[in-house]
Amino acid sequence: MAGDKLSGRVALVTGGTRGIGAAICRSMASQGAAIAAGFSGNTERADQFLKAFDDDYDGRVRATVHQGNISRPEDCRRVVQEVLDQHGRLDILVNNAGITIDKMAMKMSVEDWNTVLAVNLSGSFFMAQPALEHMVDRGTGRIIFVSSVIGETGNIGQANYAASKSGMLGLTKTLAKEAAFLLQRAGKLQDDGIGVTVNTVTPGFVATEMLENVPEKVLDKIRSQIPLGRLCHPDEIARVVHFLAADASAYITGQVWGVNGGLDM
Repeated sequence: MAGDKLSGRVALVTGGTRGIGAAICRSMASQGAAIAAGFSGNTERADQFLKAFDDDYDGRVRATVHQGNISRPEDCRRVVQEVLDQHGRLDILVNNAGITIDKMAMKMSVEDWNTVLAVNLSGSFFMAQPALEHMVDRGTGRIIFVSSVIGETGNIGQANYAASKSGMLGLTKTLAKEAAFLLQRAGKLQDDGIGVTVNTVTPGFVATEMLENVPEKVLDKIRSQIPLGRLCHPDEIARVVHFLAADASAYITGQVWGVNGGLDM
């Protein structure tokens, strides 16, 4: 449903050209935001995303794509600067990019552990750092992390992934406190202001490419454990993200929003 909650805003979404990230980009655009979609290596997919975006919005909403490896701090700073140079501002950062390398803990290599933590957790921090500098300086902004229910419940074969996603919860609360502290110190914390908020969304099992290779029997078992009896649709995550990104959500910060069909009950 089209609206204007994010009219005039610029949103940078990491991992934004596919899956949940692409759904978040579409949802933000439907509310009037200009989109900067981050991606790591698949330039063909990025080109397809831009073409589809232009076809859907017929030039009414601007979109750009930005390539980088979020596990590298220098790439993160470069991408944030690219967005500032091309769009003139950055209002919303959605840290959505993530990877999995699943193995039982006793079989997990040091590289398996470090690679997932570097992308999912360190990458989220490296992206948030330059974005937060810009937002605190301006006095307004939104940072939203896409964590996972696995970060709250754990999961067999996903020690690295669970640890990385759990770490995002502590990162969220700390950055939310620091943002409010810095705004207050600078005299920019206003009763009716937009402010700078930091929140996290924790999806459950989402019907995206990440589940395409999972056997149907395994998916049936997963569905049986979800009180609502089905997988999540990417758009259901995206709607919560664009709600948290809106100016009217200024009194919500440091919070974890579960979108998992009741899986964590």
